[in-house]
Amino acid sequence: MDKEIKIKGKIVKLTNLDKVYWPKEGFTKGELIEYYRKVSKFILPYLKDRPESLNRHPHGIDGESFYQKDVDHQGPEWLRTVKIYSESNDKDVNYLVCDDEATLVYMSNLGCVEINPWLSRDGSLDNPDFSLIDLDPEGIGFDAVIEAAQVVHEVLDSMGAKHFVKTSGASGIHILIPLGAKYTYEQSRQFAHLIVQQVHEQLPKTTSLERSPADRKHKVYLDYLQNSRGQTMAAPYCVRPREGMPVSTPLDWSEVKQGLDPLDFTVKNILSRLEKKGDLLKGLLGRGVNIEKILDKLEK
Repeated sequence: MDKEIKIKGKIVKLTNLDKVYWPKEGFTKGELIEYYRKVSKFILPYLKDRPESLNRHPHGIDGESFYQKDVDHQGPEWLRTVKIYSESNDKDVNYLVCDDEATLVYMSNLGCVEINPWLSRDGSLDNPDFSLIDLDPEGIGFDAVIEAAQVVHEVLDSMGAKHFVKTSGASGIHILIPLGAKYTYEQSRQFAHLIVQQVHEQLPKTTSLERSPADRKHKVYLDYLQNSRGQTMAAPYCVRPREGMPVSTPLDWSEVKQGLDPLDFTVKNILSRLEKKGDLLKGLLGRGVNIEKILDKLEK
């Protein structure tokens, strides 16, 4: 089934709405688009002005998928793109920017199950809004991820550094430290490295700083290297292309304890959770921490 809809004066063409994207759940492309419409007011603040890396699943989660950075197809005239020079490709790349519900729906219609924005915005592309610590398990249970998250929380609390937490929507946890676009990616990466080094010292048997999966088997990878220009993160409230329709979900730190299961947060219950708890990431895009003050405090 195809149709056109109008969102705040913008016409969006929708195609193949009956196509089943999650075979086990019988969840269709049309239902995915409807989910993103309902959650748009919560997800859009974390997408506005950010270049998008499109992870497209045109045939559902079990079909072939591909990444698209360069928007080289003919889209509607209202679609916003930003031209960014790519050193690796030695050319300009036209990135899609998602500022509004119409663009979010357009992306969903392209088969973007998950939404992957940059950590920085157009206008301050070299200065991320937050630093990301990604706890990524390699052949180890989620309890070890929870333990690592708790230690990250303790380290950041001891520094007096404001921070937020969310499920990745897959097998990991994301910890986010607001920076207010005041620092470079290198400074953000160095700060995250300092934190994960302290975590690894406390949990040497279950965590690793090794980038190669072969060198960190049965451990939680404390990934700080995603704090680099052009890297992306699964946006809060986005759906992941996995069985069960899990959603990357902001948490209260009191929820980060043994028994937490990231697969408990899905398309089916996230909207009722938002009604009760609101946006637990509020403040992430605020002024940000003062890294210099934190480092001065550590040296004393």
